[in-house]
Amino acid sequence: MPRNEPTEVTDGWDGERSPRRRKAVRYGVPVAVAAVAAATIGLVPAFAGSGSPDLPKISAEDLIAKIAKSDVQQLSGTVRVTTDLGLPALPGVGGGAGGFGGGEKGGDGASAAPQNKLMELASGAHTLRVAADGPDKQRVSIVDKAAEYSLVHHGNELWAYDSGSNTAVHSTAPDSRSGKQHRAPEGLPKDLKGATPQDLAKQALKAAGDTTSVTVDGTAKVAGRDAYQLLIKPKQAGSTVGSIRVAVDAENGTPLKFTLTPKSGGAAAVDVGYTNVDFAKPAASTFDFTPPKGAKVVDGDKGRATAEREHGKDAPSRKELAKDMGGLNVIGKGWTSIATIKGEGALPSGKDTDKGEGAGGDAAKFLDSIGDKVNGSFGSGRFFSTRLVNALITDNGTVYVGAVDKQSLINAANAAK
Repeated sequence: MPRNEPTEVTDGWDGERSPRRRKAVRYGVPVAVAAVAAATIGLVPAFAGSGSPDLPKISAEDLIAKIAKSDVQQLSGTVRVTTDLGLPALPGVGGGAGGFGGGEKGGDGASAAPQNKLMELASGAHTLRVAADGPDKQRVSIVDKAAEYSLVHHGNELWAYDSGSNTAVHSTAPDSRSGKQHRAPEGLPKDLKGATPQDLAKQALKAAGDTTSVTVDGTAKVAGRDAYQLLIKPKQAGSTVGSIRVAVDAENGTPLKFTLTPKSGGAAAVDVGYTNVDFAKPAASTFDFTPPKGAKVVDGDKGRATAEREHGKDAPSRKELAKDMGGLNVIGKGWTSIATIKGEGALPSGKDTDKGEGAGGDAAKFLDSIGDKVNGSFGSGRFFSTRLVNALITDNGTVYVGAVDKQSLINAANAAK
């Protein structure tokens, strides 16, 4: 019998059931790519070397347990992120000539803000250099051809530096050893997670349940390490996700690569994996940062304090966000969940397009250029598609969006009419 024959998991798995599991993901490096993971759900082993290592057979249950028990706290290496969601090109989105984030040199520091890197990571290929030494020391650098953007967390010191605009944003946060809650700057994910295959694998495994097939599908070489391949597939027909493949280090259980392939086929929609990795303790100097001579230093704490005075200290609750968005609701379950946002007014119509004058006509022309007209018992609307996430906007302004096919969105709108 061949080794590592697929073994399916038919029951659910709770990614939060083990305190050590939670500990294992605390060292995630500080870059705001969590939104990319949430919007895309996957990746493919583009860096798997030739030849598959001969490893002892392991079941899917035992491999998941191995990931859960992984307690790697120290590492350094290079991560390659490739994203191909099929998003339409929009003017003004992405980096510009003024620096890695497109900000002007000597500007207000916006180009160094972590949240401004999200759109850049949502498409194309990027190289990240990462390092971690426990929950209080992490560093990630996004390397471009002519610029570098770095995020450094060292104790209670937080730095974000954009070499393109020569701007550094400095913030402080309580050291985690003090027992106080860590407060990151605006736009930075809690506990500075989201950049590595480990963090993405955790989110994917949470989906395992009666809507998901989880198997062990052979072995691979990733970043020079022997790895098992965990294959995750939706069982629900309406999902646009084909599969998620997670390469798991055979020795220590660390996810080395995370790949999502759309059901439509082709290249991976998202591919995140180590090209090299070292689990030795990084040099202490790795987490030191001093702004270069002539750099503009921005006080991130001051900006956060201003935002808190204007908008309140705490982030809005889900209920408050739903209210602000006109009634956010989620229907369905698992891979075919659909988020709906109740509209409060009609979209620009074809009549506006015919007139061709004013904001209404311009908006209608724009929507027509990127969306297809659809009809159903709900009325009519426009369908917008990417390789993974699709959306239906009815003419009354209600939005249906999810990683589901066109007919699933139309069915949801018909049922809600």
